[in-house]
Amino acid sequence: MDRLVKADVKELELDFKRGQNCTKTFRLSNLMHTMSVAVSLTSTNPSLFSFNQAFSIIPALSSASYTVILSEPSDRPPLTTPPDVITVKSSVLPTGKASQDDLRLLFSKPGRYIFRDASITLSFVGPHVVEHLISHNTQIREIDSFLNKAVSGCNGSQLTALMKKAVVSGKLNLVGALIDHGGDVNVRDSDGRSMISVAVQAGNIDVVKTLIASRCSIDNSIDQVLHLAAAINRADLMVVLCANYKNLDVNSVDSSGRTPIHIAASCGFRGVIRFSLSIGGNPEIQDNDGCTPLHLAAEKGHLDAVECLLEASTYSKYALNKQGKTAFALAIDNEHSGLYDLLHLGDVLNRAARIDDLNGIKGCLAKGVKVNGRDQNGWTPLHRAAFKGRIESVKVLLSHGAHVDVVDYNGYTPLHCAVEAGHMQVALLLIAHGAKANVKSLKAVAPSNFNRFKNHLQDSCNEKENGLT
Repeated sequence: MDRLVKADVKELELDFKRGQNCTKTFRLSNLMHTMSVAVSLTSTNPSLFSFNQAFSIIPALSSASYTVILSEPSDRPPLTTPPDVITVKSSVLPTGKASQDDLRLLFSKPGRYIFRDASITLSFVGPHVVEHLISHNTQIREIDSFLNKAVSGCNGSQLTALMKKAVVSGKLNLVGALIDHGGDVNVRDSDGRSMISVAVQAGNIDVVKTLIASRCSIDNSIDQVLHLAAAINRADLMVVLCANYKNLDVNSVDSSGRTPIHIAASCGFRGVIRFSLSIGGNPEIQDNDGCTPLHLAAEKGHLDAVECLLEASTYSKYALNKQGKTAFALAIDNEHSGLYDLLHLGDVLNRAARIDDLNGIKGCLAKGVKVNGRDQNGWTPLHRAAFKGRIESVKVLLSHGAHVDVVDYNGYTPLHCAVEAGHMQVALLLIAHGAKANVKSLKAVAPSNFNRFKNHLQDSCNEKENGLT
């Protein structure tokens, strides 16, 4: 016979509660038909675990109950890898009687009559263990080894109560385990928000995908998930959300009247702005203070966001908030001089070039306005001056570095504009400064203007060859 007693379990699950005594009872049965058996219980961690009877005697064909006790209540479960175990040793006791000291002496040294009958693994279960795994930076391999045991000691309501903490932690295996064991993904937090909102705010896209796959629902009147994603610069989360929740509205507003584009503009998140625009976002919506997204971006000095919004918006540059201020005025108030050109001075330069206001042009350029700045059509000041035939303005702009062959968003150069409007002297001046005058590049202009320009150019060339000019 290789053992004298048999344990009724191979593993003991202790229901751990912070700061409370933790105990678990198990039974040992004597397999001997005629003799009593002496039993010794020890653990791999005697400083933590004790027993109601470490040494005992079990009569023939009888059984006895034993209790393992977590000696010192703690705020955290004593999780170890490998887990602690109880070792059960036994020895035949023909007399059936012995004192505790005699039993202690019997098991104090190994011998041929001492049997190692069982090793019982100690595991900790319950919501406090799961909460510990969520809250502490336990290594992933350790979490995996303890998690399934821990959740087995929780009921559905306890698992559901732990859902928010798991989602906030971003630990995907914990979230998955709670769901797999009966946690309700459609529980809402104290603010009435869904777990999707909680996951988006935490910024974990894998947890978001897991919740979506588990049919987590949202309430658009409460769960402003696009706003939350915009606030943390996560266009990737917005892509996933829009792909799975078809009723999301990128132009929905929060309690301040702001859309996700407002949120992104205030933070300077250009990628979020671009994605929002690509799915129908309106950059000209005004919030409760009358501010467009451009107002907010200008107020904070976010250059990239301002450029992006100006490309998408025709009117927001001129919109007034409830204080009667434009985005340009807010940039001035906050001394964001790098935005002056985009928000206002570029318009002033374009107007000066259009009406041939040479002093206005020079004044703008002296303030640092970009001579090659574009408007919403891609026109530079040189395009405007050329189209209006303002030859003196063209000269000033060229002398300050205006590009002669810059093309607008329809492929037109300043030379195209001059020819289209019939301003031959301006066209010749541009060509003299390197503008390319070939038939292919000028096919876009009106045929009559092109033919007139072509003939005029040929005449000018002939005059030069004959020494007439």
